[in-house]
Amino acid sequence: MPRLIAAIDQGTTSSRCILFDASGSPVSVSQLEHRQIYPRPGWVEHDALEIWRRVSDVIHGAMSRANATAADIAGVGITNQRETTVVWDRRTGLPLTHAIVWQDTRTRDLCNELSADGGQNRFRQQTGLPMATYFSGPKLRWMLENVDGLRDAAEQGDALFGTIDSWLIWHLTGGPDGGAHVTDVTNAGRTMLMDLASLDWDDELLKVMRVPRQMLPRIVPSLDRASWGMTRRDGPFGGEIPVCGCLGDQHAAMLGQTCFTPGESKNTYGTGCFMLLHTGEKPVVSTRGLLTTLAYKLGDEPACYALEGSVAVAGSLVQWVRDNLGMIADSTEIESLARSVPDNGDVYFVPAFAGLFAPHWRSDARGTIVGLTGFANKGHIARAVLEATAFQTLDVLDAMRQDCGLDLKVLRVDGGMAANELLMQFQADLLGVPVVRPVVTETTALGAAYAAGLATGFWKNTDDLQRNWRAAKQWEPQMKSSDRRRLHERWKQAVERSLGWER
Repeated sequence: MPRLIAAIDQGTTSSRCILFDASGSPVSVSQLEHRQIYPRPGWVEHDALEIWRRVSDVIHGAMSRANATAADIAGVGITNQRETTVVWDRRTGLPLTHAIVWQDTRTRDLCNELSADGGQNRFRQQTGLPMATYFSGPKLRWMLENVDGLRDAAEQGDALFGTIDSWLIWHLTGGPDGGAHVTDVTNAGRTMLMDLASLDWDDELLKVMRVPRQMLPRIVPSLDRASWGMTRRDGPFGGEIPVCGCLGDQHAAMLGQTCFTPGESKNTYGTGCFMLLHTGEKPVVSTRGLLTTLAYKLGDEPACYALEGSVAVAGSLVQWVRDNLGMIADSTEIESLARSVPDNGDVYFVPAFAGLFAPHWRSDARGTIVGLTGFANKGHIARAVLEATAFQTLDVLDAMRQDCGLDLKVLRVDGGMAANELLMQFQADLLGVPVVRPVVTETTALGAAYAAGLATGFWKNTDDLQRNWRAAKQWEPQMKSSDRRRLHERWKQAVERSLGWER
């Protein structure tokens, strides 16, 4: 009798495999980083083959640490960095070029060209997305137009496209020998090629992006009780297991946080920062710079939608302070350094390294530190680094309130930076609502596990999942509303000064 569910969490900087038991608790974890490739300023790439090898290694590691065999695993769920674009050869299984990462801005001119006819919101009604370098469609068009031989291979059916989920599922289920070429609705919805209402590839969008339909994966729900295929006997799991759960990372975190009711929200503090608000079974089109996205689709049940605020730089700013400035030796040291001062000393850090995402969508913005005086020291900069994530989240929440009128009662948080107690208290202070961290903070991987577990009957229904969710700590707002308004006004001034730098 299977006793575990396997979740593969393939992120921007690393890959993990986590095995969960029936209580939703991690039994074993294995994690490995992969290279970040920067060929030019603003370009960010990954080696998809390196990622597949890392995923294979972490599967071996997690299975070994749990002393588990394939017979112990009820199903495999996958969650992934979204928008990162991969093309590969159907016959050899090898990438035809480096993957273009979601942070990459090389398609800026293309996006400006496409926006010239209809503006930045040209396709928002169909896709819920503004025209931006963030999404996969423009990246794929760039590849087709700039990688030698790729368009011919695509038109002949020899080149396949997918986000990282498709790449991994294809390899896990057979690769060139009958691998399943699929993507779930949450990932397809981030390509700028899928219609939000029909949940299918849109012919008009494919024409605009000049993408041959034959290279696209089949769109499937976030979980499938029939599975998309079985893991190979000679693969990293060492036996046949149904691959039956898949969500983009932020949607998986929403499932892991059991946000099943309209008005419930979660914020994931990772490389970037991603806040999703459940809006129900009908998409809400944003007029305030947010993304309308799929929350999840559980089998044959109706799709649920969300508003999302995507912040490009959160935890990666702490890494930048560590690696580029050398102010700290380890990322965890940022909190003690920030606590060395009572406040930010009127220093603000806008981390627009590759432009600003929601709710601004300004690719011309660049990173800015303002308010420096002779009084400022490393502690003030460290505090400004942490506060930048909280301020960006406040901007997103304000936009959500204006878009849909749903008033947030509590914010569920997860991700690496949710361990930073100074940041969590400041976040509660700025938002004016309680911030709650669950016992299991690996909610992204947990959401993928939940999808596979619901598909296989490992968990009977969402009630089982809600019984698993338990709060570990809650932060209550302590800041005066007048102080909150003053700080936010100063932050908005700092944001204004970051705009228009890249011309």
